[in-house]
Amino acid sequence: MTTETTFAVALVSGGLDSMVAAARAKEDGHRLLALSIDYNQRHHVELAAARRIAHILKAERHVVLPLDLSAFGGSALTADIAVPKTGVGEGIPVTYVPARNTIFLSLALGWAEAVGARDLYIGVNALDYSGYPDCRPEFIAGFEKLAEVATKAGVEGHPFRIHAPLQHMTKADIVREAARLGLDAGISWSCYDPAPGGVHCGLCDSCRLRAKGFEEAGVPDPTRYAEFY
Repeated sequence: MTTETTFAVALVSGGLDSMVAAARAKEDGHRLLALSIDYNQRHHVELAAARRIAHILKAERHVVLPLDLSAFGGSALTADIAVPKTGVGEGIPVTYVPARNTIFLSLALGWAEAVGARDLYIGVNALDYSGYPDCRPEFIAGFEKLAEVATKAGVEGHPFRIHAPLQHMTKADIVREAARLGLDAGISWSCYDPAPGGVHCGLCDSCRLRAKGFEEAGVPDPTRYAEFY
């Protein structure tokens, strides 16, 4: 717990992981500032989930920042590239968005410095994930060092802390953590390729990992899927 009430900036995508990470910021005693990025993602519906999450967590401010990464492309989430539906494979999948977490954390860092916050929360996970390089502990540690040398606050001796509380959790652990925190996992959104009717497709990597997490945690899955694998 913090010794005084301070602001923390949490990246809230609308997914289960970001919801749990933001809730952990609150549990740690911080006043929550929620940041979501509208990057013209295929699964744009996740921003509605982000708004729900920011509301239930009583964020003092929720910024939805427009940043059209489809101008760059290079990912199945930002370009006309099919989202894989055959299962989680080896290597880095086409749903990887180039430098996404670096970009998002940089924006969160800018907001944090502007308001005097020193704590940033992100829901990255290095166990049950799709192989993204910007979800690894090395990335988080590297960005924290970068923040120290890249900001006025850092060079004046006020370093930033990058919190990744889910870093070493399995998806089942994250589902259990959501339950422990009293969160309604059903308001979060994970699917990369929403099916007609506003339901999860049930077949993309993110849907498969989500469903697997609930099953292994022994927690009822509130997600509406179009079909199961």
